[in-house]
Amino acid sequence: MLPVIYSVRARNDIAAIRRYLLNKFTQREVDNFFDLLKRFEAVTPDHTQIFVKISSNKNVHRAVLSKKLSVFYKVSKKRIFVASVLDNRMNPKRWP
Repeated sequence: MLPVIYSVRARNDIAAIRRYLLNKFTQREVDNFFDLLKRFEAVTPDHTQIFVKISSNKNVHRAVLSKKLSVFYKVSKKRIFVASVLDNRMNPKRWP
């Protein structure tokens, strides 16, 4: 099973989304957000190709975890590297 490694950008994205959720909503939404990430980490190592590759970069997969959340990642022989975690309502030009 491959380890899931988060880039600095992805960790910053997660922190920003967490702050936004706490500011606008409740701890329940934050917990749901982290549950989605945990499920991604549980499923992806065994099924690395389950999510589609984005057309602009064939090496990057986009995992749509909910209507509002996507994870962009690359797969190597040794790890799954999460490049970014984005709110789907953001401008696609910010995608990796």
